[in-house]
Amino acid sequence: MPARRFRTSLFVSLLLVAAANCLPSRASEREAAFLSPPVRLTDGLTKAGEGYFSPDMTQICYQGIPTAYPFYQIYVQPFDPAAPRITTPTRISPGRGRTTCSWFTTDGRRLLFASSHLDPALEQTEAAAIAQAEADARSGRRRRYQWDFDPQMDLFVADLDTPGPLRQLTSTPGYDAECSFSPDGDRLLFVSDRDGDPDIYVAGADGSDVQQLTDRPGYDGGPFFSPDGNWIAYRTDRLEPDLLQIHVMRATGEDDIAITGGRGVHWAPYWHPTKPWLIWTGADHSDPTQRPNYDLWLVRYAVTAAGFQTGEPLRLTDHPGADVLPVFSPDGQLLLWTASRDAAAGRRPASQLYVSRLNLDAIDAAVPPVRPLSSQPSETSP
Repeated sequence: MPARRFRTSLFVSLLLVAAANCLPSRASEREAAFLSPPVRLTDGLTKAGEGYFSPDMTQICYQGIPTAYPFYQIYVQPFDPAAPRITTPTRISPGRGRTTCSWFTTDGRRLLFASSHLDPALEQTEAAAIAQAEADARSGRRRRYQWDFDPQMDLFVADLDTPGPLRQLTSTPGYDAECSFSPDGDRLLFVSDRDGDPDIYVAGADGSDVQQLTDRPGYDGGPFFSPDGNWIAYRTDRLEPDLLQIHVMRATGEDDIAITGGRGVHWAPYWHPTKPWLIWTGADHSDPTQRPNYDLWLVRYAVTAAGFQTGEPLRLTDHPGADVLPVFSPDGQLLLWTASRDAAAGRRPASQLYVSRLNLDAIDAAVPPVRPLSSQPSETSP
């Protein structure tokens, strides 16, 4: 089947930032209440983003676009929680094909990611992307962000201690990506369109015993296990194409619950490791005359006999650039995310990775309490 193109308007019409390549990004009054001044961690790549911490917090992994190649590659670089700064990355992926969704194993010694480097038509795929980029550069066109569901994507694991051949975990025809391991390392969570559209699957850590968890028309993706491994948070556009909402379900696929609703785009949910908090990226799309601004939102949740319940979300960022793909550190003290904040004079800001220390007490005081079950969002929310 043709690759389905998912669009989020992620980097559409970004406003210019006044700062000129300063590393600490100036925070607003709202952000200053919840976050330390954001520090940029990546440089030297056209774009970088979707970063994750290693279990011991001494490294981060992420995807970045090299200056001379059109597709994201996977990188690992040293990280110091006490003094975050730009450090030198090491490319882990083969260097060709589309790659995405890196994730450390629980021992931090291997890296999971999705790649299309085995595409038999890779040369043609690369040539078409390079030709399009050159044409856009000549015309000055800045294309709307989109994600291609490349049918040649499969899951691989790289050994970080002893570089060598990658271990391939999936080989079923179709797109396999958006992958991570369970907290105990025993289960593999990923997204595949092997049944016709993107759904969420779980398997053993080696890719065996694959089981399908969602099976509704539309896109279900971006899943992550809760810290106790009992729940999965994910994004879906099953109600309206490209209008993503946050859902949670039990790790068995049962008790699916909508966390967000309305005329907005909500995606990239992530669990705090010790607090009952979910964070995600969201923007209001209700007014077609206004530019959607993607910011980070956080909600308190509770799991009771009545089910999974949440409160009203708290907005953490309000920068005019895009703030997306938030991730908490394993100790819960830091927030890593992708942002378009710093720019050279006269240029649009490119997405890069930033980190801040969380003011946990301030957030805990500001995030609203859990609502009664009768007022929870549903799939039919307006």
